[in-house]
Amino acid sequence: MIPIADKFYRARIMKRRDVSGDLWVIRADPGGEYPFVSGQYATLGVVTPEKHHERAYSIVSAPHEKFLEFFIELVPQGEVTPKLYPFQVGDEITLRKAAKGRFTLDTTSGRTNHLLLATVTGVAPFVSFVRSLYHQGKTSKAAGQNKLFLIDGASRSGELGYREELVRIAADVPWLTYVPTVSRPWGDKSWEGETGRVDDLVRKYSDSWRLTPENTVAYLCGHPTMVENAKGILKRRGWQKEALKEEVYFVPSKVAAAS
Repeated sequence: MIPIADKFYRARIMKRRDVSGDLWVIRADPGGEYPFVSGQYATLGVVTPEKHHERAYSIVSAPHEKFLEFFIELVPQGEVTPKLYPFQVGDEITLRKAAKGRFTLDTTSGRTNHLLLATVTGVAPFVSFVRSLYHQGKTSKAAGQNKLFLIDGASRSGELGYREELVRIAADVPWLTYVPTVSRPWGDKSWEGETGRVDDLVRKYSDSWRLTPENTVAYLCGHPTMVENAKGILKRRGWQKEALKEEVYFVPSKVAAAS
C-alpha cells in the first residue's frame, strides 16, 4: 500500500506536544515545497499493510513557517487518529502535495472585523490567521486593517492547546482580542476566566465588541453542535450567508475531517 510518489510527500514528525490525554500537537517537515493559505487543510495519512488511511486536518502553522503543524484529537473509533496517536518524533506520515479549502480570511468584502468561534481543535485555522498577521508586523497595513475577535472554547482549560500563545500575542498587538472559555468550570477549580459554551457567549461579546453583519465576517470551526447553534444565533442577528464561514470537524454518527 505505498502511495504514488508524485501525489504524496513522506513527511517526518519533528516535534510532538501532548496537550491532554486525547489531544496532541505535531510539527512535521513536509518533505518538499508546500504552499498554502492560512485556513486551508492538509491531508495526512498512515500506511498499514492493509490500507493507506487518510484524513484532512486544518493547518495550524502559517505559510511563512518551515514546518506544518496540526492540533489533533484522538477519536477512538476513527480510522486515522488511533493509528496516528502512537507516532513520535522521527516517524513518517504521508502528506498529499496540495493543500485545499476555502476557510480563509476574507480580505475582499470590506468587512474588516473577523469573529472567530472555535471549540478545542477548531482553533487550528485561527492560530494560522494570527501567526500570519503577526509575522507581517505589529504595525503592518495588512494586520491593522483586519481585527480578529476569537472566542476559544473547551470543556476544561487543559484542552485550550494554544491559550498561552494567543494570550501573549493579544497582549502585544491591538488587532487581536482573545477570550478563552470553559464549559465545565466545576471540574477546573483553578480556572478564573470566562465560563460557558461558545454559542452561549456569541450575543454577549458581539454586542460588547460592536460587531455587526455590516462590518464583520463570522467564522465557525469545530464541533457541529457549536457551529449550528452559533450560526443560528448569528443568522437571527442579521448575518447572511456571504458573511458566514464554517468548518465542521465531524458530523454526528460519521467521523469526518477531525478523525
